[in-house]
Amino acid sequence: MEKFLKYPVLMVHGMGFRDTKLINYWGRIPAELEKMGCEIYYGYQDSNAAIENNACRIAKRIEEIIAETGAEKVNIIAHSKGGLDSRYAVSTLGMSKNVASVTTMSTPHNGSKTMDIVFKIPSFLIRAGCFLTDCWFRILGDKKPETYKAISSFTTSAAQKFNAENPDKTGVYYQSYAFVMKNPLSDIFMTIPNLVVSAIEGENDGLLTPSAVKWTNFKGIYRGKSNRGISHCDEVDMRRAVLSKNKNGSGVADISEVYKEAVLTLKQMGL
Repeated sequence: MEKFLKYPVLMVHGMGFRDTKLINYWGRIPAELEKMGCEIYYGYQDSNAAIENNACRIAKRIEEIIAETGAEKVNIIAHSKGGLDSRYAVSTLGMSKNVASVTTMSTPHNGSKTMDIVFKIPSFLIRAGCFLTDCWFRILGDKKPETYKAISSFTTSAAQKFNAENPDKTGVYYQSYAFVMKNPLSDIFMTIPNLVVSAIEGENDGLLTPSAVKWTNFKGIYRGKSNRGISHCDEVDMRRAVLSKNKNGSGVADISEVYKEAVLTLKQMGL
């Protein structure tokens, strides 16, 4: 099959899950992109490591892909915190020379006002919960989980500092996407966080608002065609199924279509 894009696609996952040989974070999405002719690779970084540590792994992964394929660069598609990990690798670790584009799906570029409030909870309580979380993710394979440090990066003040230290690099194309749930019952896994974030910040995907994820070349707010909307889990096809069988009306019926749209943009740019 002829290559659809000039460069391979590196998919970088977010927090709480990871790509393994048996379980894929991205559901049907990689297979759909491969049908188009995209070469797909994965970051394989830790689930709950700090941005700096995951960025080092991503930088190494980029070098591995370049060595394997002979390509000069890669196109990164990242979800949630994976977008911050990727931007750090590009801006601070000097990988801009080997990255053609960074596409982010619901990445907290601007931080979360909800997390600002969460961090008003006594620190020892948050740290205790993060310690237990780290223990679990070590069992699952993380080499250096640092959940407290990772979630600290989601506050608005931390985001402002991160953006100042990791500006967009010339020669790298950036594009960002936002999604929202239609109501708290759109995704039972996201019901409670959706209610909380809605009360504090407004419509969201169960974790993040459009204003939190808006970045360079913002493609807009994507909504589901059905009454479900699109949750943070739906964004990576957690259910491995279409969002709606309804072919009429506006909105997204299958999340893979958003990713196809993203790579089509890269195709048109010669990337």
